[in-house]
Amino acid sequence: MNDVWVALAMTLFAGMATGIGSVIAFTAKRTNYRFLSVATGFSAGVMLYVSFVEIFPESAEILGARYGDSWGNWLTALSFFGGMILMALIDNVIPAADNPHETHSEEETAPLHDPRAAFPDFQSAAYQDPEKRIPGAHDHGKAHTGLLRTGLFTALAITIHNFPEGIATFLAAMQEPALGVAIAVAIALHNIPEGISVSVPIFYATGNRKKAFLYSLISGLAEPLGAVIAFAAIVLIAGDGAWAVPAHVTGVLFGGVAGVMVYISLDELLPTSRAYGKGHDSILGLMAGMIVMALSLLLMR
Repeated sequence: MNDVWVALAMTLFAGMATGIGSVIAFTAKRTNYRFLSVATGFSAGVMLYVSFVEIFPESAEILGARYGDSWGNWLTALSFFGGMILMALIDNVIPAADNPHETHSEEETAPLHDPRAAFPDFQSAAYQDPEKRIPGAHDHGKAHTGLLRTGLFTALAITIHNFPEGIATFLAAMQEPALGVAIAVAIALHNIPEGISVSVPIFYATGNRKKAFLYSLISGLAEPLGAVIAFAAIVLIAGDGAWAVPAHVTGVLFGGVAGVMVYISLDELLPTSRAYGKGHDSILGLMAGMIVMALSLLLMR
């Protein structure tokens, strides 16, 4: 039972990072695009390395021991692509209003942390003309109801997207705490810009910093909630009466988790890292994530 609480704590940590993003939006006086590029690249490196070096082989080993090498490998591959398809379906059914990992321009975020700052001219070419738009410029000059709807829809989309991420963190932590820590840190890094993307439009719609922070925090709490619901469902349906996930179910879920994390890395993190980096920032962040992950796993064995 202690393993369950440790895994839940790691998942809660990863989810709460959306709140950290919101705090940054309301306190940081300067948007560091290069830091975001390296950080998201780092997160992608951790997820990709863990997926292909640890989780996918672990899934194949568990399922191979249960069903034999041939069927075990087939089930692992099916689980992996099943995880990717699940994320693709979520993206298709519940798309985010904007890329939740896009940063916001310094002019746009200034009123959040400085009440004396002038609101940007959202009718200017920097915000209206796609060809002249400065990096990170978003149009928050829409009507109140439309802008609030955008912020709430983004929060809802991120909330639903965070369910599989919470399950991934939780299962990894249950199986191997060191692995869970690595995944929790990677997902926390990628949740920070999501918290900013939720809080900024809600702030411009309501003028209420506390409400903007609350919505960003709630969207991140979907991760521990998703983990609890999934774990309870697995135990009730496939468990043997103990608070444990059967080995063959763990194997299938691990394959799916690997697919989920690869999809997140390739579809969300790397494009963001490339968009806001300079030179080789993106690949350096990616390599750093892989190196740190590799060293962590080697030193903990």
